[in-house]
Amino acid sequence: MAKFRPFDPSKKVFVTGAAGFIGFHLARRLLSLGAEVVGLDNLNDYYDVSLKESRLAILEKEPKFTFVKGDLADEETVNRIFQEQHPAIVVSLAAQAGVRYSIDHPRSYIQSNIVGFFNILEACRHHPVEHLLFASSSSVYGMQQKTPFSTTDNVDHPISLYAATKKSDELMAYTYSHLYGVPATGLRFFTVYGPFGRPDMAYFKFTNKIVRGEPIQIYNHGDMYRDFTYIDDIVRGVENMLCNPPAPNEFGDRYKVYNIGNNKPEKLMDFIRTLEQCIGREAEKEYLPMQPGDVYQTYADVSDLIRDFDFKPDTSITDGLARFVKWYKEYYRK
Repeated sequence: MAKFRPFDPSKKVFVTGAAGFIGFHLARRLLSLGAEVVGLDNLNDYYDVSLKESRLAILEKEPKFTFVKGDLADEETVNRIFQEQHPAIVVSLAAQAGVRYSIDHPRSYIQSNIVGFFNILEACRHHPVEHLLFASSSSVYGMQQKTPFSTTDNVDHPISLYAATKKSDELMAYTYSHLYGVPATGLRFFTVYGPFGRPDMAYFKFTNKIVRGEPIQIYNHGDMYRDFTYIDDIVRGVENMLCNPPAPNEFGDRYKVYNIGNNKPEKLMDFIRTLEQCIGREAEKEYLPMQPGDVYQTYADVSDLIRDFDFKPDTSITDGLARFVKWYKEYYRK
């Protein structure tokens, strides 16, 4: 049995991207445990802002939640939060998301994912914290053929700028750990889904179109595999890590990367069939070739997660999609 320290609610946590999908769920969980949470988000219009505002409205009902509207790339805003709030733990989830969007809008990824994360690292350097956790992505594995994907695998061949920025964040965090002693943990998330999710994600788009009776677009003619990971599993995994910064390695660096995935890739067509069953309607399907930046499969090796935290995500797509569809119908009154 792995021995790790459970989250201590007396620790103030700073969550960037607090109005985002994962940030919202994590902040809500920490608030439910009695922790004080400071959230930052710029509420950009990459997808429906009203959804972000709905998440934020739930968080703002909690007296221990403090929200700052601002941009991660604004050094002054980030520094002010550290100076005024003195967080013990930082969870950096804010980023410009989306693989395909990065092909046509590269500059926004540099500003948010590189400059913004650099500002977080600098703030952690000058205002030391007990632990910095940051979002990476399964996208860093690119077109790798070996499965499952391990954190020890070479990830030097990203096939989208989004993936390249996430790999860059890992490298920068390692450097700050080595040079300045910042205890840092990278989180390679694998296709996260669930209630209050991102409308730009395939499962959300599929649901919108199925409900409207419109055809759904299926890439690579449906021959794709994804390690779909339910949001509650992601939050539990992150919660377990919060008060457990990495132990020093042989060089004295306190840095580690974990995969957080279901360790069970699903065939895209099986995922769609399950979604259709949950909605109660079959989709009209349009089959298309593989899109630039897409990968054929994702498959997480979570042996480190099991060893260090006695935990692995285990929510089935049947249960996870049923919960998502229930939320979707209630939220959109469908």
